[in-house]
Amino acid sequence: MSEERIVLNEDDPAAQARIRALSSVTRLRVLRLCAYESRTNKELAELLDVNPGTMLHHVRTLVQTGFLAAEPDRAGAQGAREVPYRATGLSWRTSMPGGSVVLVETFLQQIAGLPPDDLDTSWLGLKINDEHREELANRLYELINEFKERGPDADGRPYSLFTALHPDLNPPAAPR
Repeated sequence: MSEERIVLNEDDPAAQARIRALSSVTRLRVLRLCAYESRTNKELAELLDVNPGTMLHHVRTLVQTGFLAAEPDRAGAQGAREVPYRATGLSWRTSMPGGSVVLVETFLQQIAGLPPDDLDTSWLGLKINDEHREELANRLYELINEFKERGPDADGRPYSLFTALHPDLNPPAAPR
């Protein structure tokens, strides 16, 4: 069963906090890293090459807005108490007003350093009416959501998928 998208009311303080939480490339990358594996603040800081204090701020922001949840404490190196965090999936259902730029930047950071053969890209120009554009957008969302709802494959490898459907700003051809 497909979940409805959450459209945030920008006049609601809780919605404003969620919008701000999703406006950070680092926080979006944290959500990706915690999608299928619990990770501690220290692990996240090391993986993203961020100061642990800065990472703690990002983690707390995501916890306070419901995007991350703490799991039971565990003992780390030398018996230190560590709190692992896991993404709740709320970000998948939340609309990001004006969030396209941060998503593109996150995508670019995610693919930085990937061997060219590991990046499967497609780029297509279409000339379609509003009805067909809406149909295409809905079908893409339904397909992506179908795979998301299946849950992770036990023998699976992590992959990311980024799609963008936008008006083509190429000028029309001159009349002949």
